[in-house]
Amino acid sequence: MIFDTHAHYDDKAFEADRDELLNSMEEYGIGHIVNVCASIGEFQRTISLTEKYPFVYGAVGVHPDDADKMTQETLDEIRRLSRLEKVVAIGEIGLDYYWHKEEAEHQVQKEMFRAQMEIAREEKLPFMIHSRDAAQDTLEIVREYMNGSMYGGIIHCFSYGKEIAQEYLKMGLYLGIGGVVTFKNAKKLKEVAEIAPLEQIVLETDCPYMAPEPFRGTRNSSRNLPYVAKALAEIKGITPEEVIDVTEKNAKKLLSL
Repeated sequence: MIFDTHAHYDDKAFEADRDELLNSMEEYGIGHIVNVCASIGEFQRTISLTEKYPFVYGAVGVHPDDADKMTQETLDEIRRLSRLEKVVAIGEIGLDYYWHKEEAEHQVQKEMFRAQMEIAREEKLPFMIHSRDAAQDTLEIVREYMNGSMYGGIIHCFSYGKEIAQEYLKMGLYLGIGGVVTFKNAKKLKEVAEIAPLEQIVLETDCPYMAPEPFRGTRNSSRNLPYVAKALAEIKGITPEEVIDVTEKNAKKLLSL
């Protein structure tokens, strides 16, 4: 069964048909989904999904876009929720300099990134990293923590080149690969997918975003992951079934399922 390691079914894009869509997952070959928190104040939406659907698990954390809104109370809540049975990771956390250009904003993001990595370390949970236009700073902070007693994690929606990929792979981390790998212009990601061991790749959607070809630009869902598996299989010269089998095992191992 396909394991979607990164989804946002709490998003308003699913308000009209969330229940119907999630109840259809098994017939589409989807076995597990991790719903990942992003915004402050919306943690409970993810927790509610984990309580309602047996195959949905949760990751709790705050996206770097909301770093400036975080307080000690936010961190305390992440720690408390991280101890729930179906919460399997801290995420999505990290750095995003695409919209945030000022050095002062970068410093706040780095401070909150480190604070959440500290929770992952102390609670012995894997992390899910968001990194956009912040390759070196993200790598330095992840390396800093991986030199300690971290459990491991996923570099979500990996978007950098082979050299950065190799650094994360050397640390034993997993690369999250989704719909972008099906795009004709995704040369850099295809090169990364080629050199990365399948044993260090996990499948993800980031839905409702990042729909693969032939659905690019539309609302994404876990039901589209066979297209990602097919694209990876073609790059690796193996079958889609092998991609699905190995990536599922990878996710279950990392997330202790």
